[in-house]
This record gives sequence, C-alpha cells and structure tokens, in this order.
Amino acid sequence: MQSDTIVIIPTYNEKENIENIIRAVTALPEHRFDILVIDDGSPDGTADIVKRLQQTPELCERLHLVERSGKLGLGTAYIAGFRWAIDHGFDYIFEMDADFSHAPADLPRLLAACRDEGYDMSIGSRYVSGVNVVNWPMGRVLMSYFASKYVRLVTGLGIHDTTAGFVCYRRRVLETIDLDAIRFKGYAFQIEMKFTAHQCGFRIKEVPVIFVNRELGTSKMSGGIFSEAAIGVLRLRWDGWFRKYPKAVGQ
Repeated sequence: MQSDTIVIIPTYNEKENIENIIRAVTALPEHRFDILVIDDGSPDGTADIVKRLQQTPELCERLHLVERSGKLGLGTAYIAGFRWAIDHGFDYIFEMDADFSHAPADLPRLLAACRDEGYDMSIGSRYVSGVNVVNWPMGRVLMSYFASKYVRLVTGLGIHDTTAGFVCYRRRVLETIDLDAIRFKGYAFQIEMKFTAHQCGFRIKEVPVIFVNRELGTSKMSGGIFSEAAIGVLRLRWDGWFRKYPKAVGQ
C-alpha cells in the first residue's frame, strides 16, 4: 500500500551519504515515508547506489529515482520532484538534503504541523527559536542569518528562516502554485517558494530544528548562488506589488 507522504532528495555526488540517509528515513517508526531521489547525473555513482537499494525487498516499493542528464540546479530538481509526486498521488511532499544537515527524526514533526495542526506548509527553521546551527563556520552562520533578515525586510515575509531547505507541503500548495513561473534555480528558489505560498494565502508554520553541517561529501554552495538570492529578493518584492497570484479554494 502506497504512503501518502514522500521525501524528495536532490543529489549530485552524494555517494558518501545517500544510502545512510535513505535507510534513516525509511527506518522511522512513526510514519511510512517514501523517498524520491532526483539525481543530476552524479559522476560518483550516486544513482547506481539508489538503483541497488531499489532491488532490496524492504525498499523496492518505497524508493524512487529520477535521473537527469547533468547538473541542472536545485530549483529545477525540486520542481521535477513536485510534479512526479503530484502525478503519483502523494498528499504530503517534503524537501530534504541528502547530507544529514536535516535530521530525519524531525520529519514527523513537520508532517504533524500540516496533517494534524492544519497548516499548508511547514518549515524546519534554524532561526525561529534563536540560532540553531552546529559546525558551520561563524561567517557562514552570520551570512545565512542576516540573509533571512534581509529577505524579511525587503519582502515583508514573516518567516525567520526564509532560506531553509527542509520543508513539508500539502499537495494543494504545489497544485496551486504555477510551478512554470518559479524562476530561480539556486539559493533563491527556497525564498521564492515561501514567498509565493504566502502570496497565495497558505498558512505556514516554522518548526524549530537543529541544522548540522555535513560531515561527508562536498557542499554545493557558491558565491553565485548568494548573488542570485540578493537580486532575486528585489524581483520578488516587485512581483508582490504587481503580479496576481492564484488562490486555493477556501483561501
């Protein structure tokens, strides 16, 4: 029997982490979480590891894979995953990193905020209850923290962790948002999705989590990603003034 919940994990060269994160998510006792890996042609064999795991009895019905031919960007990976999840009938759809910076044990808490408390979107937030980041260099902590402050100031979005990548969506949020109109591919994608959901009138909750820097593999962050976000926020503010956003039934 298919779960109603799926965790989308984009990957590029995550061979050190991918099997462990898959097993950690699927071992959670509280709820059955399916997993969709979106692999952007990882030359290190990440997709081959996923394919091997798909052949095991315990994962054959719960682990799914979409392979793409090249590094096409975080935003396009998630949008491909959103479309796949909607087409396959999942009701709660998660964004999650492969590197254990997002703790699998927090997935049920994000799910409960949507399924039990009635929110449309829940965010695993590093900053809603202070600064909950472990093993990041101080410069990066400050950059991330003040980036979220900057986004709040420019957009008026009442979310403390606007750049968070640990998110649960109700299906109807992703069905309402015009995914073809989401323009950003990198860091700004996370901001744009939250801003768009807010503009559509959806209820959003921040759930406090502890973010732990990766121990294995290489970070995909770059200066260009931050530049896209800085300019992108100004474009979002402009959109907020002049663009008409779709509204969900009952909103």
